[in-house]
Amino acid sequence: MELFGKVALITGAARGIGAACARRFVAEGAKVVLADRREEEGQALAQEINTAHPAAACFVALDIADEHAWNAAVAWAEEAFGRLDILVNSAGIIRNLPFEKLDVETFRKVVDVNLTGTFIGMKSALPALKRAGGGAIINFSSVQGMEGREGLMAYSASKFGIRALTKTAAIELGPLGIRVNTVLPGPTRTSMTERPGWQDADYDAAYGNYPLGRMAAAVEVAEMVLFLASDRASFCTGGDYPVDGGMLAGKPRGIMPANPR
Repeated sequence: MELFGKVALITGAARGIGAACARRFVAEGAKVVLADRREEEGQALAQEINTAHPAAACFVALDIADEHAWNAAVAWAEEAFGRLDILVNSAGIIRNLPFEKLDVETFRKVVDVNLTGTFIGMKSALPALKRAGGGAIINFSSVQGMEGREGLMAYSASKFGIRALTKTAAIELGPLGIRVNTVLPGPTRTSMTERPGWQDADYDAAYGNYPLGRMAAAVEVAEMVLFLASDRASFCTGGDYPVDGGMLAGKPRGIMPANPR
């Protein structure tokens, strides 16, 4: 029960990695506020969790780019469970467009949701975390927050920026007992990454040249988030924590000649 007595607010919690984090947190004793724009899915997950762990979860509708909605969500967490100890900023969007076709409106949308939304979330949660006497913030970057990728200019820019937000916040909030870290998932099987007609073998084949040769399950990323939220990570702040199957280790197998000269 690593999070016994803790209260967490998790964005993007209706499905995917956010939902996996919610399930793992509750299993470790936490109360969770599930925040998402997908009300039907979010309410269904809250009901599922509460069936197994009574009164452990509640749902709040949240557009992460909306400051007023953020303030209301944090207030709801304190009203429902009495405090807020952990913020997990896992919500985000992705748009895959080559640079020449990427318009300013789409670029701004991605940055507004991913980067500005993370900033607003930290800003809104800070007073509650201070009232709790400290806590943990886990932000979500990506392997594309460490390197560029064709077609992902807006997404990559926003994810690089989240790492900068995290490191600066870690410096400023450390004296308050608030740790701030970044998780960098690699390719993960979620609704966001589904492709019509693909089977398990197709997904794994797409990443077969990387060290572990497959995509992650959402719960594998959630395990890293759980670690960073727990007291096991009590001396970890300002860090980047990849869960990427080795993608950032170097060029995939087969890209370079076996004996380059």
